[in-house]
Amino acid sequence: MLPEVHLVAAARPNLPKLAALWHALATGHDFCKPVLLHTGQHEDPAMFGVHFADLGLPAPDIALGISGGSHAVLTGRSMIACETVWKSRRPAAVVVAGDVDGALAAALAARKMGITLIHLEAGLRSGERDLPEEVNRRAIDAISDILWAPDEATAARLRLEGHGADAVRAVGNAMVDTQMRHLPAARAKRLPRGLSRGGYGLVTLHRASNVDQPERFIALLDALSAASRHLPLLWPIHPRAAAQMKAFGFVPPNGVRIMPPLGYLEFLSLLCRARLVATDSGGVQEEATALGLPCLTLRGATERPITITAGMNRLTSPEELPQRVTEILLAPAQVLRPIPLWDGRAGIRMREHLQQVLEGEECRAMVA
Repeated sequence: MLPEVHLVAAARPNLPKLAALWHALATGHDFCKPVLLHTGQHEDPAMFGVHFADLGLPAPDIALGISGGSHAVLTGRSMIACETVWKSRRPAAVVVAGDVDGALAAALAARKMGITLIHLEAGLRSGERDLPEEVNRRAIDAISDILWAPDEATAARLRLEGHGADAVRAVGNAMVDTQMRHLPAARAKRLPRGLSRGGYGLVTLHRASNVDQPERFIALLDALSAASRHLPLLWPIHPRAAAQMKAFGFVPPNGVRIMPPLGYLEFLSLLCRARLVATDSGGVQEEATALGLPCLTLRGATERPITITAGMNRLTSPEELPQRVTEILLAPAQVLRPIPLWDGRAGIRMREHLQQVLEGEECRAMVA
């Protein structure tokens, strides 16, 4: 019987990253059995379920159904549920992707049970030490056995933080693998009525720092309304943003077309033909950069500085947004500076390293 490797997905952004590894492992390589484990942090079908079909993934082998509650409650319940599963179905390794609470919970459970722990997308740092995602990613990195970084600069940062050279591997950007795999299908989809290629901007907002504070949120809504006078904007609204807009008594900004949450292919279809994107999402920064699409990140810092040095991303305040949109529309097309390892082969590199890790574990067990 092949050893199982559990790929832990908690939130929607985890899936495109894990999909790269899943497909690499599912193409005739028989040194392990990949098992998808969904903690349940994103349980809404519009936010999570449809992504499995879009990404060519099977339904989760294990679904914990843990969602809701405070950071501590969600983390604690998810950790207990992971431990319960792994007591009866112990994997050879656990791969956690990203930096949400469910990922931290799985990492803690695996570490305390002595299961080999691998962090996919390790080493990201924004410097915002109070940001929940920053806390989680630093904690997961601190306890992981293997750290898969998206680029060489990030791998170097991990080594400077004290992680051993054998533990750190620059494998490339798994999100780019998935984007390249599905881009033809996304481009084949029809645009919604009234939209044309390059004739609209795309918006995503969901972070607590943007939508949970009324003053910040209303400033962003006003900025989107002003920016839409220069370029029509399309906003597939995140449930959190929609709920907060209703709770604060705000109305959708004028000139901005609100849409429900989209599946992976639908969103990629809009992203690849937009003129620009305004976002607070880490993953969208990467996706836009890989497409050579101008990105305005509505935050004061980013954990993905490589998107800025590549020339595609710019940190932007609400007050700056309308002017930044105008500048992009008037400027000549930006030239993407190629990013090493963002080549669609991250899944292959992860698979090869995982095989080395598992074979090394078998050797150690035989010697013991």
